[in-house]
Amino acid sequence: MKIIAGALKGRTLKTVSGPGYRPAMGKVRESLFSLLEARGVVWAESIVLDLFAGSGSLAFEAVSRGAGKAYFVEKDANAAKCISANAAALGIGEKCCIFTEDAVKFAGKRPTEQVSVVFIDPPYAQNLLPQTLKNLIRREWLEEGAFVVAEVEKHLKINTEDFEGLTLELDRNYGSTRIIIWYKE
Repeated sequence: MKIIAGALKGRTLKTVSGPGYRPAMGKVRESLFSLLEARGVVWAESIVLDLFAGSGSLAFEAVSRGAGKAYFVEKDANAAKCISANAAALGIGEKCCIFTEDAVKFAGKRPTEQVSVVFIDPPYAQNLLPQTLKNLIRREWLEEGAFVVAEVEKHLKINTEDFEGLTLELDRNYGSTRIIIWYKE
């Protein structure tokens, strides 16, 4: 998998394979970043949080585009080691904080700093998105004007208007993937 744009454009990310791992496809990543930039995200002013990080491709893409810091949360130890190896190989280890933890529980902790963009890509068919969002809101992870991006299965049943303080910006399907974006007022 390759980074699409920014200072690290064209660099290859190593990935892990196994049940539940679906690295964000290039076309979906490209569309997602275009959607965020069109809504005013300035990567050079951003701190990102990548929950259920897997390969970390979304947060690595954000750092390549200028994000000052990225938090990666992935409970699988092999995937977390792969993220760490990629950060080192890309020469951006100082911008990357990697946690080998359950993402839902991590979102339920009080943050040391608020973030401007959150990527949530939970395993399909486990209904982890609602509790993750509630934890982020309750623990005040999101700075004013932050964006929350969820990449979920196309047919996920969720009331996208059900999260206090978040305004639905977009709910769109890309093949079997559904991208939902919320904005924190």
